[in-house]
Amino acid sequence: QLNQMILHQISRRGLFCSRLHAHLRKPRQDMTRPSSDLAAFRDIFSKAKKIAIITGAGVSAESGVPTFRGAGGYWRTWQAQDLATPEAFSRNPSRVWEFYHYRREVMLTKNPNPAHLAIAECEERLSKQGREVTVITQNIDELHRRAGSKNVLEIHGSLFRTRCLTCGHEANNYKSPICAALEGKGAPDPHTQDAQIPVDQLPRCEHKGCHGLLRPAVVWFGETLDSRILTKVEQVMDSCDLCLVVGTSSVVYPAAMFAPQAAAAGIPVAEFNMEDTPATMSFKFQFCGPCGTTLPPALARHKTEPE
Repeated sequence: QLNQMILHQISRRGLFCSRLHAHLRKPRQDMTRPSSDLAAFRDIFSKAKKIAIITGAGVSAESGVPTFRGAGGYWRTWQAQDLATPEAFSRNPSRVWEFYHYRREVMLTKNPNPAHLAIAECEERLSKQGREVTVITQNIDELHRRAGSKNVLEIHGSLFRTRCLTCGHEANNYKSPICAALEGKGAPDPHTQDAQIPVDQLPRCEHKGCHGLLRPAVVWFGETLDSRILTKVEQVMDSCDLCLVVGTSSVVYPAAMFAPQAAAAGIPVAEFNMEDTPATMSFKFQFCGPCGTTLPPALARHKTEPE
């Protein structure tokens, strides 16, 4: 239901709508496997002026970031989708804040890996040549920014931003712990009891003396995405001449539709992932293996680039 809602939200946009429906309704005639010819990819890469790089949990997993997906993807006895909802926060804000406090504290111990660094280096290098790299990420960990990427669209928000439920003010927040009552809380062990922190001791707004209850500024299940971010994504996907899909399962909307749309429009798409995804057969290239291994040589300086 959530996927359908997001699909409807985005498909109202003309270009996205026409490309997506053309892709979904038209069976692919050529079902040969995508190429793994790195030299052929590099040739296209060397000529690309606007590159879109779509990233998912796989790129951060190599930094040791828990994905909360698949087997073992639980925090205590809950999966992320049990906690990442407005209803869960309304029922038990203390439990939800414990979950996000744990994730924030874990993230503060993690560092960008070679895939993040390769993307950031490529962005900086190509910008000096009048070329553009834009990262469209499903991740909320800010590792792309920490690696040095500046042109990042975080479609699901950030662990390190908060929003006030009273005044609506959003702000970056890197405090550790985010509030005194959460210090030492958030252990993921299934036998850990809820801290049951009183609501007035949870993170509170400091904007103009508001003191309203804060929530993580991330997009929860059942919520719509920021239309401003979607508009920027649409513009990037409309103008790109090369698209990379890095470490994403291609099943989480809306990001799952971006690259297949680009492929349907004739834009070369290269997938960097550990295994096949539902979208793999629609792409021009596929490079299997850890993103931190496969991506750096793909994005390294091409022989035709200026020194």
